[in-house]
Amino acid sequence: MCERGPTREKEQDRQKKLALLIFILHLLCVFAPFQINKAAVSICIILYIITGLFGVTISYHRNLSHKSFKLPKWLEYLFAYCGVHAFQGNPIAWVNTHRYHHQFVDTEKDPHSSINGFWFSHLIWYLQEIDESASKMIERDLEKQTFYRFLRKTYIYHLIALAVILYSMGGAPFFIWGTCVRTVIYLHAISSANSICHIWGKRPWKTNNLSTNNWVVNLLLFGEGWHSNHHAFEYSARMGIEWRQFDPGWYVIVFLEAIGVATDVKLPSQTHMQKLAKD
Repeated sequence: MCERGPTREKEQDRQKKLALLIFILHLLCVFAPFQINKAAVSICIILYIITGLFGVTISYHRNLSHKSFKLPKWLEYLFAYCGVHAFQGNPIAWVNTHRYHHQFVDTEKDPHSSINGFWFSHLIWYLQEIDESASKMIERDLEKQTFYRFLRKTYIYHLIALAVILYSMGGAPFFIWGTCVRTVIYLHAISSANSICHIWGKRPWKTNNLSTNNWVVNLLLFGEGWHSNHHAFEYSARMGIEWRQFDPGWYVIVFLEAIGVATDVKLPSQTHMQKLAKD
């Protein structure tokens, strides 16, 4: 999750601060059992859905990274702002990193390549600098928009502001559960798409990567656990391709399309699916 063109000193400083922040968030979760109440847990769940489902799954991933569907700018920006609070980096950094992943999936150039081991693809990669000179093909569409440049410049302040608001609303329980517990759970959930979903699970498609479908991971990721489906048809707004594959992200997109908000919704063709299906 590095910014474009940082000096090595700034990048090393970023890595140290991020490592410290991740450690502190995990440490504060130790106090969660002593700060538990119904309202705090409810806030945790609600924000997990808002930031994870609407922010990352629908906005960062399917809308911004793969352009699987279109939204009016006001709604695109609203969903992207939800993603800011998922502690996954600003939209520009996240999208660029994810596009690198798809371009170099399961190779040495993959930012979180599973060939470097479970822990590298799960957490260690967050602390690595991404060599953006590795490819000139990554589209810089978000960097042309003032809103996304603003979020990149002010990213950390939005996280601090939400933490302060939560504390002012419900004290330590809201802060611990709404910020720390939620962030840590989602961090490991989405990291599992990089690690577990490139190691364990089913591979129903003929692709040149190690991506798998893992229903356990999917329970926490709103449809993102159908990772082999996604790598086979990365342009698709629907990841749970089979009717029995639970995909909340897709259900929301269907609703948005039904009310005329989401347009140009992309799906894999039968011809494409037949071509990649294993015999």
